[in-house]
Amino acid sequence: MKGDTPEIAAEALKTGRLVMLPTETVYGLAADASNSQAVARIFEAKGRPRFNPLIAHVANALDAEMVAVFDDRARALAEAFWPGPLTIVAPVRDRERVCDLARAGLDSVAVRVPGHPRARAVIAAFGGAVVAPSANRAGRPSPTTFDDAMEETGQSVGAAVDGGACAIGVESTVVSVLDGQVALLRPGSVTREEIEAVVGQLAENGQGHRSPGRLALHYAPDAPVRIEAQTANDGEILLGFGPGVGEPRWSLSPTGDLREAAANLFRLLREADRTKPVGIAVSPIPHKGLGEAINDRLRRAAGFIG
Repeated sequence: MKGDTPEIAAEALKTGRLVMLPTETVYGLAADASNSQAVARIFEAKGRPRFNPLIAHVANALDAEMVAVFDDRARALAEAFWPGPLTIVAPVRDRERVCDLARAGLDSVAVRVPGHPRARAVIAAFGGAVVAPSANRAGRPSPTTFDDAMEETGQSVGAAVDGGACAIGVESTVVSVLDGQVALLRPGSVTREEIEAVVGQLAENGQGHRSPGRLALHYAPDAPVRIEAQTANDGEILLGFGPGVGEPRWSLSPTGDLREAAANLFRLLREADRTKPVGIAVSPIPHKGLGEAINDRLRRAAGFIG
């Protein structure tokens, strides 16, 4: 693989530099969560608004409870889905370990244990919490390959770890466990149904401002995106879904597999955008299960979250 070792990346984090970090979801632009100057460099590199909180990545569930206050339901979710693509928003325990800027000034903190072994190796070698929002410039599709990540924000990093193509391809599911309620703030590959199997029915009054990835126009290529499209208009590229829909090169999944579609989504949006099309059309995607997350990203890429 290209790039630096986890040990070199950990040393870069300790000196306040940014690191390109692979995760199972998307590539992240990582910094020491306790270092406000380092965290500020992330916002600068991404052009990200500072009211948008960041997720603290830790090596294990014990470290998560040094950052956040977990109740029994938060612990049950951690046991069921960590390491993996679930972020838990809970009351902050230690405001020094995850600085005010990283939390967007909130009294809560978003935390997860990533499933990618190289991400955990970097975090373990570093010895603290690491914030790592997606390594795209603000608003653009998240990078899911090392080359795409380096093309986006690689000029800002002091070290870069190559973890191969991201297996999942959409950002983590975010749930809040606050005030005795569990709410889904951002859908991801851990589905609503899987979460409810652990903690029961989810509350409807989630506090979306506590989660990243909630901007109305987000994950967007330069070309306009049109969703729920049956065919492509002149000059558009159609990202198909299912047997016989569109060109094979541009199919999210020829078999209609939602996990394959999620893994291909941002990569194909970026590849289509490089051809400078008039627009990018996307075939209808089922809204159940992982389809909820895919449609959430597509609605935001199109600038529509209704």
